[in-house]
Amino acid sequence: MAVAAMDMSFMRDPSLFAKGRYADDDDAGFDRDDLCACEPECFAMAPVANPRTFCEDIKKTGAAPGLMDFKHGTTTLGFVFQHGIIIAVDSRASMGSYIGSQTVKKVIEINDFLLGTMAGGAADCSFWERHLTRLCRLHELRTKERISVAAASKLLANIFFQYRGQGLSCGTMVAGWDKKGPSLYMVDDQG
Repeated sequence: MAVAAMDMSFMRDPSLFAKGRYADDDDAGFDRDDLCACEPECFAMAPVANPRTFCEDIKKTGAAPGLMDFKHGTTTLGFVFQHGIIIAVDSRASMGSYIGSQTVKKVIEINDFLLGTMAGGAADCSFWERHLTRLCRLHELRTKERISVAAASKLLANIFFQYRGQGLSCGTMVAGWDKKGPSLYMVDDQG
């Protein structure tokens, strides 16, 4: 089973984004003013008393109700247990605050023993998972046996790797049952 963990510690202190590349590097043997002079312009912080707590302050004052209630993204859960896999997804398709549909199928059947989930751009996910369905069927026809879950997810990861950096927006879980039992893999648009 593959599990991906993401280090989000950089989000704890947004004010660090405005610091230059050499802000904490005093041991390089260069004069700090020389290094800062060649540093590109930084992203300007919000012109408020405390940019670090701006979102929390706005929410507390009630000046803009709902403005700081961030609701976005797809919720996709997968659980592997001894006798199988449980996949749970939401069914809402949205773009920003616009909700396009409340009844989107975000679980795609690849074959009788494989499922894929959709998160990201609906067109990208749908196209590439249908393509994976074709590749898995070709494998089955050529070898006279079903593709393993690991091999199917590796096929998709290799395709995504080839398109890395070209605007592909897709995050998927490939879940299924093969000779080794239940398996669950996460594949994103970085391959």
